[in-house]
Amino acid sequence: MSDGNYNRSLLPHTPYQSGMKTGKAMAKMKAVEAFKEYLNIKSKINPISDEESSSKTIEEIELFKKILEQKIQ
Repeated sequence: MSDGNYNRSLLPHTPYQSGMKTGKAMAKMKAVEAFKEYLNIKSKINPISDEESSSKTIEEIELFKKILEQKIQ
């Protein structure tokens, strides 16, 4: 009876840790994209001046990234 090592040796080597890092990075990227889209939709519903909108949007995105970074760790 095989102890399982033979079958395991046929599988490709995939480091778990690097896969987790890649997955987290992709999830963070998609979350930021979704948040930017949300802000664009929100700004169309409640329009404000372009200058104020631009700076406020950048501040909100940076705050969201910080919060997301804390939650993902």
